[in-house]
Amino acid sequence: MDVKTLSEVIANQGFPIALSLLLIFRIDRFMQEIVLAQKEGYRQVLENTKEIHSTITSLHQQNREYYSTRFSEVQKELSGVKVELGKIE
Repeated sequence: MDVKTLSEVIANQGFPIALSLLLIFRIDRFMQEIVLAQKEGYRQVLENTKEIHSTITSLHQQNREYYSTRFSEVQKELSGVKVELGKIE
């Protein structure tokens, strides 16, 4: 293969190869950015899920405390009514 033939091959095939390599590297960088954004999104979803879980747990505890107190008050009130009914009989 002489120099002229070699230079023609490089001229004819070099540009498409170089363009292909450029596009492959750009796509690779783009894919890496997508993966990083996806990981960040998953992290935020997990963080928000933990916050929601904490809030629900807190509300559940508050409800339990409220209804426990309310039940205790109603129980005292009913025992008072029972005593009064016992006096009437």
